[in-house]
Amino acid sequence: MIPPLMPTYKRADLAFERGEGSWLYASDGRRFLDFAAGIATCSIGHAHPHLVETISQQAARVMHVSNLFRIPQAEQLAERLVANSFAESVFFCNSGAEANEGMVKMARRAQMMAGHPERTEIICMDGAFHGRTLAMLSATGNPKYLEGFGTPVTDFVHVPFNDIEAVKAAITPRTAAVMLEPIQGESGIKCASVEYLRALRALCDQTGVLLALDEVQSGVGRTGRLFAHQWAGITPDVMSTAKGLGGGFPIGAILATETVARAMTAGTHGTTFGGNPLACAAANAVLDVLLAPGFLDQVCARAALLDELLDSLVADAPDIFEQRRGLGLLIGLRCVPAVAEVQAAAQEAGLLCVTAGDNVLRLVPPLTVTEEDCRKAVTMLVQAVTSLKTTNKNKSVLEATP
Repeated sequence: MIPPLMPTYKRADLAFERGEGSWLYASDGRRFLDFAAGIATCSIGHAHPHLVETISQQAARVMHVSNLFRIPQAEQLAERLVANSFAESVFFCNSGAEANEGMVKMARRAQMMAGHPERTEIICMDGAFHGRTLAMLSATGNPKYLEGFGTPVTDFVHVPFNDIEAVKAAITPRTAAVMLEPIQGESGIKCASVEYLRALRALCDQTGVLLALDEVQSGVGRTGRLFAHQWAGITPDVMSTAKGLGGGFPIGAILATETVARAMTAGTHGTTFGGNPLACAAANAVLDVLLAPGFLDQVCARAALLDELLDSLVADAPDIFEQRRGLGLLIGLRCVPAVAEVQAAAQEAGLLCVTAGDNVLRLVPPLTVTEEDCRKAVTMLVQAVTSLKTTNKNKSVLEATP
């Protein structure tokens, strides 16, 4: 019989009772160092006092009123995001997929309002992941995700990632926007080069095509800047973000220039829950932490430490790890054995990680991770390596036995 909770996930047999900082405590008494962070979502760790207090206080006042009325918490959050980004206006929603859907709508409508209703095509990248809604499955383009859901939504064109010539060749008079993640998370922590991002910006300027960035996973301090594209010194026309913005509370956002945002007049887009007082209070609490003087410098310092320790681990265990990838605290280790085996060994050693495509183990700790936590995580990975080598040695012995 099918369980009451629909079985759409392959869940680990773990249930957590509480968390504190970078640690989670399971119902069976075990403690785990959390380098999964709710898939890069628990940006300021578990049970952060300021976030807990803010949510508690706001929940006791008012959680939801709908967008029929002013929401001061949303106004404050929008003002802060505008002040700290390229954007001039913000729309709030509930998730990354919803933010990406809205971003596509904004790009197409902005082109229509500029006198180009024919511009509806979105150029996307091979290896992308933009969410699980029907349209975003088509933007993602992965046949595995599309199977069984009917005809893909049209007007999404795919080209190789990090290939500016492929983008040039794909642009037509119908192209509305180029849409990409500065760092592809799900396909294996693959970074767009600085040169590629700068070339894309110049190409979009030349052709009137909009540059739309999906920073659902790479944004909100994850790389040591508030948004990953800032490392390249460029600005998009429109950008989605979510995950870490609420520190674990559901919220997404679409940030846009005035040129894009002014196309979204009353009635062109909406959401019941998006930007409600509780979600925006949570996001403001997260920004209180992230925008505090020196915090993002600390993220960079933790990332540099992990880079050093993990590079040493890769060098010492070439039969387990092939390469370190990523930027900031969005880290990937390309594995030699099946990544599921490495993840299981790490979990057995007490470290929670996430798998990604291209046989990559993803490490995305809370941005508040301590130096001690970083060193402990690598020690746990060393334990996992030892366990895997022992297991593989025993397998070899068994296989050689007549």
